[in-house]
Amino acid sequence: MYANDAADEPDWEPDLEDDSGAVIEAVGRQIKLWRTGAGMSRAEFGAAIGYGEAQVYKVESGQRIPKPEFLDRADEVLGAGGKIAAMKEDVAGARYPKKVRDLARLEAGAVELGAYGNTVIHGLLQTEDYARALFGLRRPAYDEDQLDRLVAARMARQSIFARRPAPLLTFVQEEAMLLRPIGGRMVLRQQLQHLLEMAKLRHVEIQVMPTASEHHAGLGGSLQVLKLPDGTAVGHNEVQLISRVISNPREVQILEMRYGMIRSQALRPTESLALIEKVLGET
Repeated sequence: MYANDAADEPDWEPDLEDDSGAVIEAVGRQIKLWRTGAGMSRAEFGAAIGYGEAQVYKVESGQRIPKPEFLDRADEVLGAGGKIAAMKEDVAGARYPKKVRDLARLEAGAVELGAYGNTVIHGLLQTEDYARALFGLRRPAYDEDQLDRLVAARMARQSIFARRPAPLLTFVQEEAMLLRPIGGRMVLRQQLQHLLEMAKLRHVEIQVMPTASEHHAGLGGSLQVLKLPDGTAVGHNEVQLISRVISNPREVQILEMRYGMIRSQALRPTESLALIEKVLGET
């Protein structure tokens, strides 16, 4: 089972198989050892690297993931000779929840990705402000560290657009998603503008499923189909609290069939972009 891809506002809970917490705790212990070895208090150390004492405590206790600049400054101030800065690679791997990392790896290997979303703009198409506002709506609420972690993970996944050779990426979004003001009017406007920009990429197609459409093969919920280099395909879907990768060939075939029908029932790409521009002008 893979994580919530964060495409449709997933729930995130601690994963017992996720080793990222142990990595962050180990990094925190190393920083504390270097600090105490240098004879510095947390307050002195924090002032020297530009962070508050409380922030230093959270990093050292494994409650907060240190940013790259934190590690660089700590290395410099404590005279670690690159040993602390070298931990940036380990921290980068642990920065995102394991389930998100797993999905990102799956996407990174895909030669084709097709996704239908019916609740929010797909995660790969979201702006950072939209993603942050979306995660901010979750209940029970995420704390700031979790928000930062999840938003960063979502933005990192978007590196798929810059891959070469470029994969074919197609998306179908419900018309209602263009109207829902997640984050407020300005955040929605920026999101709509972003959709128009992304649609200019030659390997990206964005379609809109009109609310007035009588025929709709996607009423069972959001879905995603990924085709891999070896010719196989996998599906991904999620509902409340559950997200999973589907590898059973028969089930994947059903998802592929449904997604093909959804694309045929949606507006054509040019019509879809015209509708997005219209909604943008009215927002």
